[in-house]
Amino acid sequence: MNPRPYLKSIQFKNSDEIDWSVYPFAIPAINDLDKIEFHSDVTFFVGENGSGKSTALEAIAKNLGFSAEGGTKNFNLETAKTTSDLFDHIKSIKSFKKPKDGYFLRAESFFNVASYMDDVGYLAGFGNKSLHARSHGESFMSLLLDKLRGNGLYLLDEPEAALSPMRQLAALAAIHNLVKDESQFIIATHSPILLAYPNAKILKFSESGISEITYEETEHYFVTRDFLNNYPRRIEQLLSDD
Repeated sequence: MNPRPYLKSIQFKNSDEIDWSVYPFAIPAINDLDKIEFHSDVTFFVGENGSGKSTALEAIAKNLGFSAEGGTKNFNLETAKTTSDLFDHIKSIKSFKKPKDGYFLRAESFFNVASYMDDVGYLAGFGNKSLHARSHGESFMSLLLDKLRGNGLYLLDEPEAALSPMRQLAALAAIHNLVKDESQFIIATHSPILLAYPNAKILKFSESGISEITYEETEHYFVTRDFLNNYPRRIEQLLSDD
């Protein structure tokens, strides 16, 4: 019996105590949140800035026991009190078998996580080398290639933030190797490269709520393809004074 998906779904727990006019419940996609079912391999959250995808991913991570700023479940790091209480209003439906590994990567706070590891002297998972002694992109790749051990549940929030296009391709291959090693990923991303992962489930967060779409239906694919195929004209349109 296949243990994946380790996280089968989340269900929103409605409450009379919720004020639907305030953040994060006023975000249309969060307001529409009822149930999300996850792919056994890779599920992507996509949407415009402010659409709620990172807010939802953070809530899932906290509900599962991860720190709001990322890391393993052994981390207890929250340098800024900006976390919403959405995590208190969701229920996680899990597999019969627990993953052996887990990690929450939050691109915007990975610097804080790296500093914390330096402070406590825990660098074994990264080749005993400080992440601050590497570029941001090298640190992200070290996480994927060295730290994540497989048989894991991994939540990644905009992992492409520090990666060049070539490194994004390398990240895609690393994710695939971990999937083959019985891992499950939930990823919030803007990367048309990562989104191309075969057979992934793509959930779009928008003003209309949350809906499942195909890769070719994503704005990321359409805009990137259109720009590359017509870039002289698109540049002229964007930079025109008319």
